[in-house]
Amino acid sequence: MNGSNGGGVRIHSFALVSYIPDPLAAFLDGLRNDLVSECHAKAHVTVLPPRPLTCPSGEAWTETQTRLQDFQPFLVELGEIEVFPVTDVIYVSVKAGSAELRKLHAALNRGGVECAEPFLYHPHVTLAQDLQPGRVAAAEQIAARRWHDFRAARSFLVDELTFVRSTVDNCWMDLQKWRLSSSVASR
Repeated sequence: MNGSNGGGVRIHSFALVSYIPDPLAAFLDGLRNDLVSECHAKAHVTVLPPRPLTCPSGEAWTETQTRLQDFQPFLVELGEIEVFPVTDVIYVSVKAGSAELRKLHAALNRGGVECAEPFLYHPHVTLAQDLQPGRVAAAEQIAARRWHDFRAARSFLVDELTFVRSTVDNCWMDLQKWRLSSSVASR
């Protein structure tokens, strides 16, 4: 998530993500930076895409925590490099864990964080977005070649979720964390 939407900066947007651990994250961060040098987001899979809140962020977080209490950690395995046709976003598909991510999204997209999203929720890891149309095919080829050559594990455990907010300088700031199957949030 790089905070942009068709060139505009998302101010006061909130999202819920699961950061990907190293060494997979280091590889994905490096690849993202090579494809879009101004992207500084940490590798993650998004559970709730960026959205405005309909209540104060503390209240939205409390509601979210209540809904997260019944979810257990689960494994996500990444698949292939793909491109969303309408937006030309280059991403890594989710091969395993997609059903669990969809259940989380459905359970959490209500109350103070509910949002009518412009696209159907599709679990993935974004690699590049907002590219000039002429750069998409070449960037997809680079991503596919480097992903093919990556030899470490392509799976990770989703056991912690982070509530984030966009900033005026087009970055995302961590606000709160929740460990799945835990009854206490960490700050």
